[in-house]
Amino acid sequence: MSCSKIFSGDLPELIYEVIKCFKNDFSTLHSCILVNRLWCRLAIPLLWEDPFSIPTKNYNFIEIYLHSLDDDNFKAKLNEYDINNYPFLSSNTLFNYPSFIKYLNTWKIISSIERWVSAAVLRNLTTEAWPSNHLTDSRSEFNFIRLTNKSLFKIFIENEVKLHTLEIETISYIYHDYFQDVLKLILQNSNFICSVKNLKLHVGDTPFYYPFRNVNENNLIKKSLSQIINSQKNLKKILFSSNSLPLYQSLLSSKDFNCSNTLNTIIFYCINFKNMTTLSKAFEQLNVLESVHIFYCYTLNLDFIQQVINLSRPFKLKTLFMDEILQIEPLQLLLQKSGSYLENCGFGFGYNLLKRQLLELIIKYCSNIKFFDLYGFENQIIYIAFNLIDSIKQNLNYLSINVCETFQLSDDIERSSIILRNLGQILPSRLEYLSLILHINASDFEIFLKNSKNIYIKKLLINNKMQQDSENILLHVKEYIMKKKRVEYLAIMDSFTNNSTVTPVKSKDLYHLKDEVKEFKLYNIKVQNYYELFVKVYEFIKEMN
Repeated sequence: MSCSKIFSGDLPELIYEVIKCFKNDFSTLHSCILVNRLWCRLAIPLLWEDPFSIPTKNYNFIEIYLHSLDDDNFKAKLNEYDINNYPFLSSNTLFNYPSFIKYLNTWKIISSIERWVSAAVLRNLTTEAWPSNHLTDSRSEFNFIRLTNKSLFKIFIENEVKLHTLEIETISYIYHDYFQDVLKLILQNSNFICSVKNLKLHVGDTPFYYPFRNVNENNLIKKSLSQIINSQKNLKKILFSSNSLPLYQSLLSSKDFNCSNTLNTIIFYCINFKNMTTLSKAFEQLNVLESVHIFYCYTLNLDFIQQVINLSRPFKLKTLFMDEILQIEPLQLLLQKSGSYLENCGFGFGYNLLKRQLLELIIKYCSNIKFFDLYGFENQIIYIAFNLIDSIKQNLNYLSINVCETFQLSDDIERSSIILRNLGQILPSRLEYLSLILHINASDFEIFLKNSKNIYIKKLLINNKMQQDSENILLHVKEYIMKKKRVEYLAIMDSFTNNSTVTPVKSKDLYHLKDEVKEFKLYNIKVQNYYELFVKVYEFIKEMN
């Protein structure tokens, strides 16, 4: 069939399917641009879907956006900053870059503009081109950033872009004016967000939580957010972040909420569930809800859980991560109600008795765990954790174990030894991701590698907190992993500690040892920067759904 497509004129479609595989591999996409005109035309839109999220120190793409601006008011405003020649308004571009945007985050845009302006000032460009001598005044810089922010949103609106994801995020009340500008523009141009599938609200630190702000301004922002949510008709996913749940709760329960038959995913992140009384009403009207994700939220008490239990519909809790465990009874009721749906879980601090009880509850009620994150536990919990891993290994795909959370170095070393001597024989035959943050000695590590010799791990991360035998550990990696080609991606970090404290005093990343990286590459193993390969749980779940 592929050959028939090639000869029937569908070659661009096939090439595009190939190029899409490199969607997040920006260096490869840049290489694709240089192949020929066809490849360039197909790769450019992927590169410009979300440029504000690309990890780079170069923010000149903002100037490329401004090329398309034809606004006399904007130029007049520039004159106020003595920007008389408009280098970023004067040349044509090969593509209509603003039309490709699919993902917008209000905070990332502001942050990018700030870095762009700062870089221009540091370069000390001439005053004919840039206001290097004028933007050193904080108020002028603020006004210029605000003007650029509004202009970018106007450009996107005028190009009638079709957004897939909109993140309305503010970090602090000092960004209130930027935030209000964006909300106003969005509400004045409702078609701009009509195709949004994912709406993410991180507004817990917005001005209406600060009593010294103008009350009318606070109410205006509340009203604006309400209008944005209620204007959605095709919304599939919504993320609520920080301490604004009373606002969100009222919106979900509103009779004007239009997504009862489309919304299938809700994520709660750092939400305080205290004094929430209408959650059940909100969930009862969501007809196609497929997953609920709870990250590091507060007050998961009996009052909250009771509302979940009283639901006539299933409560499909797919994710539960907690920083601390304060009560076991509410969690038992929650897992009884939703444990069969749970796929991602992890927990940290709490009394050891509560941790043991929670692990036993997960073993009892949760057989479909795919992502398990365990940290900050003591010796008596390890064997229960082994039982859990063994019971869920038919589905387990991501496993992260971090024992280095106490201030007793000797306990961490003993605990690490127990894990390395027992973990290998209970792992599934294949893992997508394994992260071990341990105090590792070479003999224990060799036992782990021998016991897991038949296991393939796509992404393996090792963070060794102990300097002892670090060279021998690398030799074991080469012998049992590299030569056997048991991994696809590898990251190793040595975070050395001294004898009197668990505070790291030196770190060494395998990624920076170029000769070693080349040696692993000969076996088709890609050595990557540890912190880039490390999975941040919250980001993983956000992107997965």
